[in-house]
Amino acid sequence: MTASQSVSQEETPVSAGAPAAASERSLPMASGGSFGRLLRFALANVRRRPERFVLAVLGIALAIAAVTVVRTIAASSAITGADSVTNAIGTHTIWVVPAAGVTYDSTADALVADGAPSDISLPKGWTGSEMIAGLWRSPHGRVAVYGVSGTSAGTATASSELARRLGVSDGGTLSLGGHTLRVTVTGDNPALIVAPGVAEAVVGDVGWWIADEPSADQGRTDLGTLFGDAVDLPSTQDPAQAPDPAGKGLVYDTTTGSGATSFAQRYASAFSGQVTNSTLGLISVIGLILGFIIAISSFLASVQERRREFGIMSSIGLADEVLYFFLVESGVVFLASWLLGVLGAGVAVWAVLPDLATPVAWAQASATVAAFLPAMAIVGAIVPVHRLLQQRPVALLTD
Repeated sequence: MTASQSVSQEETPVSAGAPAAASERSLPMASGGSFGRLLRFALANVRRRPERFVLAVLGIALAIAAVTVVRTIAASSAITGADSVTNAIGTHTIWVVPAAGVTYDSTADALVADGAPSDISLPKGWTGSEMIAGLWRSPHGRVAVYGVSGTSAGTATASSELARRLGVSDGGTLSLGGHTLRVTVTGDNPALIVAPGVAEAVVGDVGWWIADEPSADQGRTDLGTLFGDAVDLPSTQDPAQAPDPAGKGLVYDTTTGSGATSFAQRYASAFSGQVTNSTLGLISVIGLILGFIIAISSFLASVQERRREFGIMSSIGLADEVLYFFLVESGVVFLASWLLGVLGAGVAVWAVLPDLATPVAWAQASATVAAFLPAMAIVGAIVPVHRLLQQRPVALLTD
């Protein structure tokens, strides 16, 4: 190419689209789209100020861990509560608890009665029986013993887990209350099922009544009231209601009634509510609020340090990008905090309460806490950005 040709080409007019093309060549767009660029921008800021990021994540993670621990215990209690009431009364529609009430024993993993069964007689047409339900302090730990009508006096039924604890196998023998019982290993009920007489000899006269309505009354939604009036006892469909200690007992109507939840589900809800409404639950909520305040404080400090940088961006029309940047950065902080918090909560619960915590309960608690993260991340970004954008760009550029 000659010199004249080179000069001629340099002087050639540029078309209207050329400046844009030249701009694109001089300022290439990063791969990964807008979100990818914002994410890299946020991660670069994290690397630039790792101490602040670590402190913010630790503060929020501790709060999330506290909430997750409480929620895990509550979810485990709900699962346990539903299973325990099903194991205790099966599918019977009426459950008459003694005036002293019933208690869930975590060691035996079962419900047991705290007093003698109510002194009642079944109304005409109703079927049911008195059931012994108490604790046997065996050499292998506390075991719930249920005396169920119709069980042979020479047999005992145990789950595989309970049989392992008691050191017996299917077809083996077990000495209980002066009786030698042949053990059948089946089912998953944590209580040892024996004849009522055998159970009473071991745990005493403690238990409840279970009953079912006559065929003519099947499908009614007021069975509790019907049965309670017949035996002169108060009745309820609310498992959270406890019997009057000065009374003779309480009739629980286990039918669904007008609601959509079963009695076991309502019992589970009442069980878990005792945890979330306790002092421990209140402390966890306060901790979560404090963690959120830590996050807001961290973002506000970040805004103050980078006000000139964001002033430049705002002055050239990139105010929206400032908001998007903080949305992504707050999302990174809260996501890291959530991962650290739920993992720490899982380790803590399994270390302290290995018999209560379950993977399902931990997953439910982690998902519940995660549901709050998007709102917290958005608010965590909007608060400092709103304060930033209230100022004119020239003010941001001034020391």
